[in-house]
Amino acid sequence: MSWQLSLRNIAGIRHGEAHVEPGVNAVRASNWQGKSSFLAGIKTAFGTATPLTEGQSSGEVVLQTDDGETTVQLERTNGTVSRSGQPYLDAEYDRVCAELFAFLDEDNEIRQAVRSGQNLEDRLTRPLEFENIDEQIAELRAEREQVERERERAEAAAERLPQLQQRVTDLATELEELRTARADIDDDTAGDSDAREQLSERRAQRDRVERKIERLEATAESVRETLSEQRDELEALTVPSNDDIAGALERLRADLRDIERDKELLQSVYEANKRVVDEERVELLTDVSHEMLADSMTCWLCGSDATREDIEAQLATLDDRITDLGSRAEDTRAQVDELETKRDKIKNARRRETDLTDRIADLESRLADVETDLETARERRDDLTSKIEELGSAVDSTEDRITDLESEIKYTEAELADARDELEDTETVAGQRDMLDSEYDSLTSEITDLRTRKEQVKRRTREAFSSALDDLLKPFETGFETARLTSTFELVVARDGREAALDALSEGERELLGFVAALAGYEAFEVGERLPVMLLDGLGGLASDNVQILVEYLAERTEYLILTAYPEYEGFDGHELSPSDWRVVSHDSDAEAAS
Repeated sequence: MSWQLSLRNIAGIRHGEAHVEPGVNAVRASNWQGKSSFLAGIKTAFGTATPLTEGQSSGEVVLQTDDGETTVQLERTNGTVSRSGQPYLDAEYDRVCAELFAFLDEDNEIRQAVRSGQNLEDRLTRPLEFENIDEQIAELRAEREQVERERERAEAAAERLPQLQQRVTDLATELEELRTARADIDDDTAGDSDAREQLSERRAQRDRVERKIERLEATAESVRETLSEQRDELEALTVPSNDDIAGALERLRADLRDIERDKELLQSVYEANKRVVDEERVELLTDVSHEMLADSMTCWLCGSDATREDIEAQLATLDDRITDLGSRAEDTRAQVDELETKRDKIKNARRRETDLTDRIADLESRLADVETDLETARERRDDLTSKIEELGSAVDSTEDRITDLESEIKYTEAELADARDELEDTETVAGQRDMLDSEYDSLTSEITDLRTRKEQVKRRTREAFSSALDDLLKPFETGFETARLTSTFELVVARDGREAALDALSEGERELLGFVAALAGYEAFEVGERLPVMLLDGLGGLASDNVQILVEYLAERTEYLILTAYPEYEGFDGHELSPSDWRVVSHDSDAEAAS
């Protein structure tokens, strides 16, 4: 699936976005258009670089893949660029492998070392420094020591097996003898079987009666406690007297209805007349004479002469009467509420008194029944005890022998079961010897492999170098016959049957050897299993057709191959990225020059 990459202030790119497709992806453009900066953005997303644009305080890379979104921010503080966010590669080991063996740009250390003819051992084995081989060996040794202890335990278990098997056999024989002796007693005392059965039955009956007595005693005690509590509550209960509350309540309710009716009637009269006076509409009801000092009129109710002030005074008196009736209604309503509360309290107290009386009667009746049953049960127990004593004297001696034998049988059965369990556990432990031997050998092999890890990696690296060179040497048509990495990781080249110096090779030939050396580390450390991308940049030393060969070779070894290319290079069989929509630093410089 395609990747989406977004860059802001990364190397020479102010802002740019692009899709990366599976297979070959070529960023095609002339110089200073952001090709190498785009690869630097990918390295930023993977956590191996922090190329913040010069003069910028912050930058960001966002990489969207099928696995999710990776966001890395860069920030410049006091001249130092720091990184935040979670890059695609978490482990420092993976980042070192990527930078050395997969990100093959112009600054790749292995390519530079080949160009300058330096020894490659430090670079090609550097990831080993992050594998914590000594710690792994220590952990494996501790694990092997634990396995060794378990092996010793298994050997000890195997040595104990004959002894345990003999013990199981002896206990089984002893148990069989005890059971035979027990059966012989049954045969010898067949005539006493009825007595024993009766004795056993009487004992069982007495046990049942004892349990019944215990239950009845507990029940009687519980009933007595409850009865005492109920009597105490009844004695403490006070039932107030009635004092004709119902009659008084009815009278007060009648008074309240009369008062509320009178108040409502006066209120309607007051509001109607008050409205006529307030709205100065007295002329609707009587004739009004407007005089100098005051208006005079005939009262529309009594027919007497009156002034406006007289009418308002009468209305004020009526309002006072309404207020007085309201106060009387509130007082009466409070008395009604008080009497209703008192009535409910008396009713609840009487109901509780009845409930307690009935409950006490029930409890007294139940206690009498329980005490009767208890007395009967005690008499039954005494009777059974007497009979048991009579039967016991007849069978005591036989029973004692039987009891002893049965105890020995149970004890021997338990011992035999424990011995068999121990034998089974010991057989299980002893049976682990082969598995523990195999695990011990495996851990030893792992420790040995770790001890020789560096030499193994060196060997695989040299083998991978030779394999990759064999694949590429003929298609590249180089001027040298072969090359190899020595045991000390010196790069040796053969030309015309003799060893040739690296500086005698062409630039393209040295670049080829640089890529082959990086590929050797890529294969030796199995980078492709953890990293899905490979980067190529700085291919100016290779001819166009050789670049095509290299790209096709590398594309078979990675899921995403991203490289830079000039416009004049022949087209690649893959996805081409154009930086035409990117905003790069060189555009800003051109704009300033033009202005």
